[in-house]
Amino acid sequence: MSRFIDRRPNGRHKSAVNRQRFLRRFKKQIQAAVRQAISGRSIKEVDESGEKITIPARDISEPSFSYGPGGVRDIILSGNKDFVPGDLIKRPPKDSGSGAKASNATKEGMDDFVFELSKEEFLDIFFEDLALPNLIKTQVAKIPAFKMIRSGFTNEGTPANINIHRSIKNAMGRRIALSASKRTKIQELEAALSILLSNDPTSKRIYEIQHEIEMLKKKIENIPFIDPFDLKYNYRVKKPMPTTQAVMFCLMDVSGSMDEAKKDIAKRFFILLYLFLTRTYENVEVVFIRHHTSAKEVDEEEFFYSRETGGTVVSSALELMKDVMQLRYPTSDWNIYAAQASDGDNWNNDSPRCKEILLNDILPLVQYFAYVEIMPRHHQSLWECYLNVKEQCPQFAMQNIEDVKDIYPVFRELFKRQENISQ
Repeated sequence: MSRFIDRRPNGRHKSAVNRQRFLRRFKKQIQAAVRQAISGRSIKEVDESGEKITIPARDISEPSFSYGPGGVRDIILSGNKDFVPGDLIKRPPKDSGSGAKASNATKEGMDDFVFELSKEEFLDIFFEDLALPNLIKTQVAKIPAFKMIRSGFTNEGTPANINIHRSIKNAMGRRIALSASKRTKIQELEAALSILLSNDPTSKRIYEIQHEIEMLKKKIENIPFIDPFDLKYNYRVKKPMPTTQAVMFCLMDVSGSMDEAKKDIAKRFFILLYLFLTRTYENVEVVFIRHHTSAKEVDEEEFFYSRETGGTVVSSALELMKDVMQLRYPTSDWNIYAAQASDGDNWNNDSPRCKEILLNDILPLVQYFAYVEIMPRHHQSLWECYLNVKEQCPQFAMQNIEDVKDIYPVFRELFKRQENISQ
């Protein structure tokens, strides 16, 4: 049987094995603490750091054995000078000694246990609590795509990457440089030879000059046509593809029918969506649009906490999203996502307008559009119109959320379908 021993050093002199054992042992308490920490974070803070969580001391107390009331026991007390076998000794009261109880005038208590999770541990527990399938975890952790681009030349490489034009050019330059002095010498000798032939055709010097010219020409011919030093190879580097940036449009209904509980559900859903995109793409921008009878692009603080309210005209948010897409986010450079949260309460004559905007102006340009209706009651006209949109566009998905416990299953269901989406 093989045995594997992990001898990797642990950071800060801590035991990684004991740490993982602690995480498994107090899993429920840590999950509850993570959920509480998430509720206090903004969307953009979810993926920035770990978290210090607090666990009540009573939840991590170690089991101990003690004698209960009654029964017979034998005790040997060292240094005993007052008791003999058969003497009766009073038992100590039940609340004596130390314990994890609140302190009073005579006793001491115990502080809650503070435990710090790393960023990766925090996200792992966060996803585990969502019950996301492994397929989604793989998507969330994937590496951005790269493409190879030309970046000059190198002296080493594979034969398939030889740049013939640059190699021949280098070879010609080398041959010209090595033969330049010899060619100049040949020209001088030929000029002297022509003078001798015209003045003294019988001179012995003529033969010597001819022999020397012949030797210089042979040396020029012996210069190799191409040398390994001349070879140049195409050099390529990895460059991130422009498709690794995305924009997410968050559209939320803030009409009078959207109370604080529904807005809280919408915030949690948007947190999950933002985290998914930031772990998938290098660069993610978020556009917050809130609407009642009119729509407005706002920052995150105003998006969730502004008290402005009114009636409901959903098409105003879709119109604003269309304008922002055309102005700032061309589809050639951006992957466009959208998530809309509403209770579905809309004017009857406005719902067909929403359908028209989605089919003609928005869905042909987006990668994915998720509509979440936060409605425990029966659905209204907006839901019926969106059902027709869903039948025509595979990149459009819609789900219903009744209360907080439905957020995680709905999110999982929405993004499980993304694998099969094709525009």
